[in-house]
Amino acid sequence: MHRVHDLVWERTGRRLPEDFDDVFHGRVFAAFERELEPVPGAVGVLEKLAADGVAYCVASSGSHERIRVGHRKAGLDRWFDDGRIFSSQDVGRGKPAPDLFLHAAARMGVAPERCAVVEDSPLGVQAAVAAGMDVYGFTAMTSAGKLAGATRLFGDMGELADLLVR
Repeated sequence: MHRVHDLVWERTGRRLPEDFDDVFHGRVFAAFERELEPVPGAVGVLEKLAADGVAYCVASSGSHERIRVGHRKAGLDRWFDDGRIFSSQDVGRGKPAPDLFLHAAARMGVAPERCAVVEDSPLGVQAAVAAGMDVYGFTAMTSAGKLAGATRLFGDMGELADLLVR
C-alpha cells in the first residue's frame, strides 16, 4: 500500500484520503469472501512439501491480515502458522527489493541460493532474482512475457512439485 500511496503522489501531486487503506481492504476482504478459491493443485503441492519435510512459507506484498483472510477463505490456513507467513510489513522495502525474500529465508533458516520462489508478478520475479533465488513463474493469470527472468515457467500448479525436484 505504501507503493500505491507513493505512485498516486508522484503522478498527481495529491494524497489519497485518510480512510483509503481501510476502505480498500474492506472491499478486498469482501471480494475474497465472495469469490476466492484455492488455486487447483496448491493443496497437493503443500501436502508433498510437508510430507518431504521441505521448509516452505509465504512471502507476500500483502498485509498479514490480507494473507490470513485469503488463506482462511481458500482453506489453506492449516498449512501456514505464524512462523510461515511473511509480509512486506515485516521489512523496510517491499518487492521489487529483495528484502522480503531475504528476510523470509533467514527466518526459515534456509540460505537464499537454496530457495525456490513461486511468483505470479513481475515485481516478485525481480525481487527473487535480486535475492539470488530460483524463481518459478506461475503463468495461469500472468503472461509468461511479464515474468521474464524466472528460472522456469509453469501454468498448472499441479506441475510444481515435479519441477522442484529437477
